[in-house]
Amino acid sequence: MSELASTPWQPSAGAAQPVRIASRKSELALAQTHWVMEQLQAHHPGLPLELHTLSTQGDIILDVALAKIGDKGLFTKELEVSLLNGSSDLAVHSLKDLPTRLPEGLVLGAITQREDPLDALVLREELRGYQLATLPAGTVIGTSSLRRLAQLRHAFPHLHFKDVRGNLNTRLAKLDRGEYDGLILAVAGLKRLGQEQRIHEVLDPSVSLYAVGQGSLGIECRQGDERILELIRPLADAEATARCLAERAFLRALEGGCQVPIGVHSQVRGEELHLTGMVADLEGRRLIRDTQTGSTADPEAVGVALAEKLKQQGADEILQAIFAQARR
Repeated sequence: MSELASTPWQPSAGAAQPVRIASRKSELALAQTHWVMEQLQAHHPGLPLELHTLSTQGDIILDVALAKIGDKGLFTKELEVSLLNGSSDLAVHSLKDLPTRLPEGLVLGAITQREDPLDALVLREELRGYQLATLPAGTVIGTSSLRRLAQLRHAFPHLHFKDVRGNLNTRLAKLDRGEYDGLILAVAGLKRLGQEQRIHEVLDPSVSLYAVGQGSLGIECRQGDERILELIRPLADAEATARCLAERAFLRALEGGCQVPIGVHSQVRGEELHLTGMVADLEGRRLIRDTQTGSTADPEAVGVALAEKLKQQGADEILQAIFAQARR
């Protein structure tokens, strides 16, 4: 059964009742939420909207690596609580932050059109003549993602990788102060904040598979809330939905999370969905990668089949070792 909510079409009712929208307080989260609000207004002129901003655990704890905090709703739990207690009607998430198993009573109501999901290299000015592959040994690259870390350690063992926390502008400021020589960031976030001019190199998927759901927004709401489901229906994008459902099913079948070295790359060609997935150990010494093709009509089956392929090649062994290390 798909995790995506569905509801039969019904005439709009109670359009004058404000829709209360929960969002994180970060600049990027607000930019994404305002985009959703603009889309809702475009599709439902005159619809009253209320913005409720919340701080999540991931926003508050900035002096600890993400992997050490855990990833069970790190950037989503407080928004989900507001849905469950009725203080909000829908929550806007970066889909990559939304766990693949939602709390009882909540559903993924819509997956929006996808911004470029690839990763990007941002360098300080003195190094802009280099590419990632040509950077000198010992160059300090900042990333908070174990997925990026494992893949880049695998491809570029001569580079030095250092954890970086904070919102996008905070990270760019640390780069400009010389705390890092370069950063690996999501193309989507840079574009949404008007910082695409900082992109030095977009990383090819052969080097860095991206995070599950990266580049898409997930709109979460209460199960059975037909009014809200109807209102957000026009914001759903069919291709992004197929791709992201396959990716999330892949991650769920592996029982992984946001802070595990699991990456994906998906494409839709006609009615075929092509999904590539990767699992690596933390050091990037062992990396398993494969591809699965299936129908866009059943994207989650594609993700599950790919997960089984990787399990047969040793993905379970890699992930169990990571989970055991995390429990120590």
